[in-house]
Amino acid sequence: MTQDGSDAPGGLAGAVDWDVAAWAGVRLSRPGPRTSRYSAEAVVAELSEASVRAEGPVREVTGLADGLPVPQARVVDRAGWIRAAADSMANLTGDADRPTTGGGLLAGRPAGLQAGAMLAFLSSAILGQYDPFTGEHGTLLLVAPNVVSVERTLRVVPSDFRLWVCLHEVTHRVQFSSAPWIADYMRESVATLGAAGDEPIADLIGRLVEELRRRRGGVEQAPEERGLLGLLRATQSESQRVALDRLLILGTLLEGHADHVMDAVGPAVVPTVAQIRDAFDKRRARQSNPLQRLVRALLGMDAKMAQYVRGKAFVDAVVGRVGMSEFNAVWTGPDTLPRVDEIDDHEKWIARVLG
Repeated sequence: MTQDGSDAPGGLAGAVDWDVAAWAGVRLSRPGPRTSRYSAEAVVAELSEASVRAEGPVREVTGLADGLPVPQARVVDRAGWIRAAADSMANLTGDADRPTTGGGLLAGRPAGLQAGAMLAFLSSAILGQYDPFTGEHGTLLLVAPNVVSVERTLRVVPSDFRLWVCLHEVTHRVQFSSAPWIADYMRESVATLGAAGDEPIADLIGRLVEELRRRRGGVEQAPEERGLLGLLRATQSESQRVALDRLLILGTLLEGHADHVMDAVGPAVVPTVAQIRDAFDKRRARQSNPLQRLVRALLGMDAKMAQYVRGKAFVDAVVGRVGMSEFNAVWTGPDTLPRVDEIDDHEKWIARVLG
């Protein structure tokens, strides 16, 4: 989860040298907020403890992962997150198994430098992240300096905020632990996105021109068709558009469910949860400077923010209508995930999946 409530965007499939990306990202990243060694060690200890303490409330609210192990979280600094994220992306895109020497001495390195710049930018925004692609039970990462930075900015109770963040990230661990098929589903979709097409370049340009014409004509667009994401979809083949939609809807569900859970746990566990949510939502809505807005758009972070809103609305509505136990049918397999036309119309999903 980023400081504004989004996870790091994906989509970097292809021949990327992720060792170079990690190297560049660490060197380009900014230092975290100033703190004493004692305070830093105290934050690490409290986040580690909170990640374990969050597991019980999350399992109680969701009804998932009963009896499964509770792996230890990794509390990292920004450089540690960059290295872990590069390793995770290598596993997700298949670049970890792809030789980097086949295309010459520089194969994958220019893309690695670009990816490193992206990771450096994101490293100051990520609060925590669950990585289902590394370790026997996945890896839960918590970025200590970023948690400290945000809690200072929001002026919230540090212990409550740290547990609140852990509730969100632990929910992701519970989701993937309860539905292990999700990781393969993501890999397959990313592989489709990264597959090289053999269609004529004229066809690709034709789709892009048609999309620009639609926009000038004022045609109403769905959320996934707006902005740079919409232009990306316009250049893709049908199979790639389907794969991208699958990833977007899955991400919307995962993030919305985590947001629902972190608030549903309530003040019995996080006494100042209402104040934290109010302050956090105001921070999400706050306008950044023009350069930050451009970078955020290029990285897809604004689209991720929309995922939180749409996803939480879907989960809130379904759980309110049928209860959490019935909602959990969504984790059965790919066929029970909401479809593009269902994420904003929960009654369609209920009718199709629950009858």
